[in-house]
Amino acid sequence: MENSEKLKEKIKKLGPGIITGGAGDDPAGILTYTIVGATTGFSQLWLMLLSTPMMIAVQDTAAKLALITGKSLPEILNMYYSKKLTYFVVLSLATANILTIGADLNAIATIFEIITGIKSIYFLIPVTFLIAYLVMFKAYKTVKKVLIGLTSLLAVYIISAILAKPDLKQIIIGTLIPHIQPDLVFVLAALGLLGTTISPYMIFWQASEEKEEHATVAQARVMTTDTAIGMIYSNVIAYAIIVSSAVMLFGHKEIQTIADAALTLKPVAGEYAFLLFSMGVIIAGFLAIPVLAGSSAYAVADTFGWREGIDYKISDAKGFYLVFLGSLLVGDLIDLSPVSAVDALYYSQIFDGILLPVLSGLLFVLGNNKKILGQHVNKKFNKIFLGITFLTSLSATIYMFYSLIL
Repeated sequence: MENSEKLKEKIKKLGPGIITGGAGDDPAGILTYTIVGATTGFSQLWLMLLSTPMMIAVQDTAAKLALITGKSLPEILNMYYSKKLTYFVVLSLATANILTIGADLNAIATIFEIITGIKSIYFLIPVTFLIAYLVMFKAYKTVKKVLIGLTSLLAVYIISAILAKPDLKQIIIGTLIPHIQPDLVFVLAALGLLGTTISPYMIFWQASEEKEEHATVAQARVMTTDTAIGMIYSNVIAYAIIVSSAVMLFGHKEIQTIADAALTLKPVAGEYAFLLFSMGVIIAGFLAIPVLAGSSAYAVADTFGWREGIDYKISDAKGFYLVFLGSLLVGDLIDLSPVSAVDALYYSQIFDGILLPVLSGLLFVLGNNKKILGQHVNKKFNKIFLGITFLTSLSATIYMFYSLIL
C-alpha cells in the first residue's frame, strides 16, 4: 500500500519531459519526418535512433541545470557568463520559435482552408487567440493535463507504420547500419531531422518548466525518468512517421502540399487519411505552439529579470505575456508571405538544425561546470551524447553551407 502511494506521487510529478517530448512532434515535426522518409527512404533511420540518446542527453542536461540551480538557462548565462552571449542565444531562440510558430499556424490554417474552401488567412487570428486564451486564462495545472492528454493521440502513426507492411530487412539495415550520402538533399533532410528532434524551444521550455514545477534536487531521478519517457515517446512517433512515409511516398510522390503528406496515414485510414492527418496536425499544433511561444516568453523574461510563469495573472506578468502573445502574432505574418506551408514547415526545422551546434556546445560546457552544478556535473552518458550531438550537427551544417556556396 505504501509503495502504491509512492508510485502515485512519482507519476504526479511527471510532466515537463512528457509535454516537451510530445511537443517535439508538432506540425513542423510531422511534415519534416514525412519529407525525410519521402526523400531518403529508410536511410536515415539510424540517425533517428542515434538522436534518441542525443535528445535525452540534451534535455536532461537542460532540465538538471534548472533543477539544481533553481534558475532558467538565460539566468544562468547572465550569472556565469556575459549578457551579450545571453542576448545572442535568446535572439536565436526567438527567431527559430517565431519561424516554427508561423509554419505551424500556417499548417493548421491551410488544413481548414482545404476542408472548408475558405482562405487560410481567415482562420489565423481565431486559432491564434484560441491558443492564447488556453494559456493566458487557465491555470498551469489545467494546461499541463490538457497537453499530456493530447500527446497520446499521436500514437496513430505507429499503427500506420505497422499496417504499411514495410520490408523488415530494410528497416533493420537502415536502423542499425549508418548510411551517409554526400548530397544536399540528404544533408538537408538530416539537418531537418536533427533540428525538429532536438529543437531549441524544447531545451528552453523544459528547463523553464522544471523551474516552475519547484522541484528539489532530491527529485532529480524523477526528472531524469520523466525526460527519458518523453523523449523516447517522441522519437518512437517520429520513427513511425519516417517508416510509413518511406513505404508510401519514397520513389512514388514528391510532397508539394499539405494534402500530399497525409498519404503517410493511408494504411490506417484509407480514404479518410487526410481527415486523420488533419486531426493529428491540429492537435499537434495546439500542443506545440503554446510551448514555442512560452519558451520565448520565459527566455526573454528571464533575460531581463521580469516576472514570468503561466501561473501568474496577466496583470502580474505583463512582459511575459506580451512576449507570448507577440510571438504568436508575428508568427501569423508568415502566412502572408508567398512561402508555401510545406516549405515553411520544413525549412524552419533546418534552421533549428543549424542552431543545434551552438546550443548543444553550450549545454556541454554548462553541464560540466562545477561552479554551477557542483557534484551534479554530467556523467559519461550525457557527456558522450552531447559531444556526438555537437559534432554531428556541426558537420551537417558545414557541409550544407559548403554545398550551397559551390
